[in-house]
Amino acid sequence: MSGESDGAGASGAFDRRRFLSVCSAVGLGQTLLPGVLWGMAAQTSGAQGPDATAGAGVDHDPLTAITPEMIDGAAAIAGIRLTAEQKAMVLDGLKEQRDSVLVIRSMKIPNSVAPAFVFDPVPAGMKLETERRPMRLGKAPEVSGLTDRTVFLRSSETQVALKIPGEPGTVNTETSTIPDASSAGDALAFATVRELAELIKRRKITSAELTKMYLARLKKYDPRLHFVITLTEERALKQAAAADREIASGKYRGPLHGIPWGAKDLLAVKGYRATWGAAGFEEQTFDYDATVVERLDAAGAVLVAKLSMGALAQGDLWFGGKTRNPWNPRQGSSGSSAGSASAVSAGCLGFAIGTETLGSISSPCTRCGTTGLRPTFGFVPRTGAMALTWTMDKIGPICRSVEDCALVMSAIYGPDGHDRSVKDAAFNWDAELDWKRLRVGYLRSEFDAPVLEANASEERKRDFARDSYDAKYGQAALDALRKMGVQLIEVKMPKNYHFGDITPVLGAEAAAAFDDLTRSGRDALLTGQQSFDWPNQFRRARFYSAVDYIQAQRARTLAIEAMEKLFEQVDVVVTPSGGAQLSATNLTGHPAVIVPNGIRGAEAPRPDHEEDGERRNTGGPGAPVSLTFLGGLYTDARLAAFAWAYQRATGFHRLHPKLD
Repeated sequence: MSGESDGAGASGAFDRRRFLSVCSAVGLGQTLLPGVLWGMAAQTSGAQGPDATAGAGVDHDPLTAITPEMIDGAAAIAGIRLTAEQKAMVLDGLKEQRDSVLVIRSMKIPNSVAPAFVFDPVPAGMKLETERRPMRLGKAPEVSGLTDRTVFLRSSETQVALKIPGEPGTVNTETSTIPDASSAGDALAFATVRELAELIKRRKITSAELTKMYLARLKKYDPRLHFVITLTEERALKQAAAADREIASGKYRGPLHGIPWGAKDLLAVKGYRATWGAAGFEEQTFDYDATVVERLDAAGAVLVAKLSMGALAQGDLWFGGKTRNPWNPRQGSSGSSAGSASAVSAGCLGFAIGTETLGSISSPCTRCGTTGLRPTFGFVPRTGAMALTWTMDKIGPICRSVEDCALVMSAIYGPDGHDRSVKDAAFNWDAELDWKRLRVGYLRSEFDAPVLEANASEERKRDFARDSYDAKYGQAALDALRKMGVQLIEVKMPKNYHFGDITPVLGAEAAAAFDDLTRSGRDALLTGQQSFDWPNQFRRARFYSAVDYIQAQRARTLAIEAMEKLFEQVDVVVTPSGGAQLSATNLTGHPAVIVPNGIRGAEAPRPDHEEDGERRNTGGPGAPVSLTFLGGLYTDARLAAFAWAYQRATGFHRLHPKLD
């Protein structure tokens, strides 16, 4: 390859020095958009022009000559102005720059290859905890009711008030199920990982029995919920049998040993498809396992299914349909970790792995009433996972409890020698951490009741009614924290850092990750084709200049420093799960724990759109609400310990939907 490049340079096709000197002379650097010019030229191609043979040795469609009019259009999109003299000076060099782009495209770089730069969210001077210590588990849960059909409500640590159905801060017994003697099978299916582990460790149940139960439930409920892409049944049964032999011989690997789990279908598993949820990739396979899969194998966990995801990690719509919310199957489960949250919510596996770039763990956990841990960026290696955005992608667990998330996180974090973004930081889970010493902040403005503007439209009035109803759950959460003895400190998100305006870096990186999909026209195969779907977003991203991308990353550095100042004031921040914090913390790499925070009552305002599968059919009576806890970089274990304390005090993680 290097020989071919040298030859091209010798032929004069890539006189970069001359081009750069011309640009520098007119004070432009590389502010023009080569992608814009390429797009404009490609649209007008068909007739052979002076540039038809550009990029010697590169196989590409003929392109028309770049004209001054194209430069005018590109300059307008880039937000700059050029004089006629400047356009004339730069015109010749643009052909050579386009040739360079075409050569890089001819390399057919696979999705698994990351850019040469590595995003680092850690501010200068921050020291990370690197010493790894053994996990400290809490008191063993009471599990006799899971197998002897006696009433099993919850472990003795949980304090839950069963009050008015639908009242914020209490369990809604009308729209949820607390396992009892008449549903012992459900009690086992909806048990936490910690409880299942206790049963396996005591040899009250086998991994094979659990695996067969969960496989049966996946098969039973998938036709309604559409959360399975591929069952890994043969692999699972072999793993479960091996786990049972090891445990019987006294080799117990830990709390994940023998526990069935599901993988979002962007993780490579040797011998099985990795479809990325996208039409055109249905039969894609890899001859290796993702690092996360290898680590869960090593922990003795049993992979039972590859779970649905929105096409190329967007939403809940994939080539097999829309994944549904078990609480209301007329609604989607949200995404993109759609199948992971839906299957856990439906009691169809012990835990699942999801990923988040900008809400893909938070949103489905909120919709489906599950618990998620979105770790600090660079905590879990992404080797063997589909890349969407190299500077934002994160892998994390979706479970029924925070404790479960911590157990899974303990198995999957840490450097693997391949993903260069991963830090040598420690995740030391301590279920008995003295969380009362933590400084807890809350975003007061996010919890305030909404205000209805004068002369509001009817649509706005309906939104106001829903927002007002949901605000009660946030206020109840603050009250519950105060009853726990937490002294809440009001904090505010950093202002004037324009988090939303930085997020186009996501689209630019995603467009690069799927560059060939756009240029080949195969983006037409994807299920979603609306303006907010990937095909259009990838096309739009080609008009985002390299200069603007770098400027946004520089603004991101300022945002990281501002967020660091916030977490110098407090250790934990409590917030509703939406709002500005979602984009802010995904950009700055901060961890989040998302927990269910109750179920909307029968009196809750209904959605405006209740059509089956309608994208805007969200919320309404019987739908879960959630709460989010944020922490400082690489303080994920401490953050989880606090969230686990809240979860034990409220018990909302014990609720599950009625499926039959």
